[in-house]
Amino acid sequence: MFAWCPTEDSPLLGDTPVEGSPATRPRSEQAEVTRRYDRMAWLYDIFDAPMEWMGTRTRRRRLLSQASGRVLEVGVGTGKNLTYYPQGVEVTGIDVSEAMLSRARTKALSLDAAVVLDQADVTTLPYPDDHFDTAVATCVFCSVADPVAGLREMGRVTKPDGQILLLEHVRPRNRLLAWFADLATVVTRRVFGFRANRRTEANVAAAGLKIIDVRREGIWREIVARSAPTVLRSLTQEDET
Repeated sequence: MFAWCPTEDSPLLGDTPVEGSPATRPRSEQAEVTRRYDRMAWLYDIFDAPMEWMGTRTRRRRLLSQASGRVLEVGVGTGKNLTYYPQGVEVTGIDVSEAMLSRARTKALSLDAAVVLDQADVTTLPYPDDHFDTAVATCVFCSVADPVAGLREMGRVTKPDGQILLLEHVRPRNRLLAWFADLATVVTRRVFGFRANRRTEANVAAAGLKIIDVRREGIWREIVARSAPTVLRSLTQEDET
């Protein structure tokens, strides 16, 4: 009986080779993701409700309790996280989908908080270096075509003494479950626009960020990271050119 198994070089494994592929591939893939989320924005919260009931809500609340100061949330979506931020923070939320942002704006109106929502792409953030005290992404990088570029941008706009808070589902460590995640990605990537087999911890390191703390629960990771100092980032970029 013939059985096909994805390998490290397979295009199913979203973290290899997308990060090293030509720039046109991530751009075209991300454009399709944007269109997909525009179409499904009206039912996104309903579709996502089972995941929230199974513990994602608790993980969001726990992670975001650490946010402080001027906060950037990438992939803010319909604004699920807006109620979980501590009082006194200033939140700037971005998303590639205008339809998702429209729903987030409705939620923001009911909050007694400083919230600004902009349409932008995490891989090309329109903010200066070292601008935010905290950067946040929850369940975002499974659907970013070039996750390392996005994480690098989060590091760029975050102060060196700030923090980057990430909540992501990742490729399982168990070989059999990892194999199923690779196969599932064939469907999830094409139908829903996300990959079930991201290696987010490795991507964080590849982006030049320093992991301070990781909470691991099954396929879930709550990551606290720091950005490299501006001078170090500049030297790294020069080395790459």
